[in-house]
Amino acid sequence: MTDDAPVTTAASPVTSSGPAAGATREGRPAAGPSAGGRRAKRSQRRKYLEIAFFVTPALAMLLLFVVWPVITAVQMSVFRWNGRGPLVDFVGLANYVSILGNDVFVGSLVNNLIIVVTSIAIQLPLGLAIALLLNRKMWGQGALRTIIFVPYVLAEVVAGVIWFQLVQPQYGVIDTILLAVGIEPPAQGWLGDMDLALWTVVAILTWKYLGLAVILFLAGLQGVPEELYEAAQLDGASWWQVQRRITIPLLGPTIRTWGFLSMIGSLQLFDMVWILTKGGPANATSTMAVFLVNEGTRSNNFGIAGAASVILFLIALVMAVLYQRLILRRDAKGVA
Repeated sequence: MTDDAPVTTAASPVTSSGPAAGATREGRPAAGPSAGGRRAKRSQRRKYLEIAFFVTPALAMLLLFVVWPVITAVQMSVFRWNGRGPLVDFVGLANYVSILGNDVFVGSLVNNLIIVVTSIAIQLPLGLAIALLLNRKMWGQGALRTIIFVPYVLAEVVAGVIWFQLVQPQYGVIDTILLAVGIEPPAQGWLGDMDLALWTVVAILTWKYLGLAVILFLAGLQGVPEELYEAAQLDGASWWQVQRRITIPLLGPTIRTWGFLSMIGSLQLFDMVWILTKGGPANATSTMAVFLVNEGTRSNNFGIAGAASVILFLIALVMAVLYQRLILRRDAKGVA
């Protein structure tokens, strides 16, 4: 009698009737992580190329017209140089010491600071008042806005020549009008009197640049919601309370931006002063830019002019950074 031995069979591998792992329904290999990584790299590379395409021209202009002139001015400022030949007479910081002890440069710096303060102190309330007036519905509103803004779009050379003719002593339009109404104008002229010359320049600058303040404030006023005014009227707020509590706080970012532009422009002021007075009489209207141009082109002291330009750059940079940290940071934090 024989026993039947149990038959054991090896389990055959189970095969799927569907497509093989790693293959798509069409039979092509599925895109693995490596293919996705290549696509991501290509997309990232394309993004960098687009950024470089748009940034390179601006960066090239910055290097050519800002960085390179600053480097050249710093290099020139440590040499005694008359503008001809190589830079060989190294004097170190002697040019800076000479400038800081120069009464004309110190006076020019004071004039710049006076123009900065007076420009903001005069143009801010005047520009804000005109903007609030022109923001109301009135006849001839568009024409009035154009008249206010036209002086700003005039070239400084054109505006300077016009005003130089208007304030000519005795024969100028302003002196003629004053004499006609019985007012005696300054004997030396508005730009020839040492006590009046700087303030005459400030008045002309106010006429020239007031339009920028008005246009910026008008643009800011368009962003003030009408619902706030309506709610204030329902609460019985007066016109002044509405302006003080609603309009001016919401115009804060616009006012601070305009103040920054006005400050930097006043520090770099050259064109108008050069055309009107060339810094005279007796340097009463000289600015730092006028001083360095006089030293460079008239006296051929290009080392002194280079040192003056570096000091002007540093003063403007420090004031810009301080303004950014102390005033404009409110806008970065979203505070009105």
